[in-house]
Amino acid sequence: MRRKSAVRRTERGADDQLRIVLAQEAARLICDHGLTDYLAAKHKAAEKLGLANVRALPNNREIDAAVAEHTRIFRGDLQASGLQEMRATAMRIMQLLEMFQPRLTGAVLSGNITGHSVIELHLISEPAEEIDRCLTNARISYSSAPRRLKLQRDRSEEFPAYRFRIDSFEVLATVLPERRRMHAPLSPVDGRPMRRARLKELQQLLAAASEADDISLPL
Repeated sequence: MRRKSAVRRTERGADDQLRIVLAQEAARLICDHGLTDYLAAKHKAAEKLGLANVRALPNNREIDAAVAEHTRIFRGDLQASGLQEMRATAMRIMQLLEMFQPRLTGAVLSGNITGHSVIELHLISEPAEEIDRCLTNARISYSSAPRRLKLQRDRSEEFPAYRFRIDSFEVLATVLPERRRMHAPLSPVDGRPMRRARLKELQQLLAAASEADDISLPL
């Protein structure tokens, strides 16, 4: 009986180590090649490492943690300065679109950005075409295509979405109806309601970061 337990512990240990290796490779693919689908990234990582029949793939939270570790190691200070620049750009866009009750979400809010991250916003508008008018009046070129988001674990829904560039950053703005204003879609990382920030909350984040930079400057 003890021998079987020892074998199971050894197998679990090997599986855990394999999950770490796969998560690190998936994170590399996400950071270096711009993959955005975590499921695709983990399968591609398994294929690249010759582990197509692996029993235990890492979950999305493990991959997200590996992405954070990868950017910390390989991007360092560039990641911190890039995050502040993206948040400052997001603030400008949210000010422009303030009538649509913008919320910042995704990597720019969490801080877990890569060189391929986009500024993700949720806007509230009925009809969604009001966004067209606002972007056109601001002389911002854009493309539109529906985006599918999960509202419940077993149900997703299609929403209008707009892609455009401000400065050097790509923006993805998804338009939700008024009835969804207080109900955030589910995160693809952990399945919980997406963390979102209003304009005022983003301004507070930027101010806090600026104060921290001032404090860290040598006298």
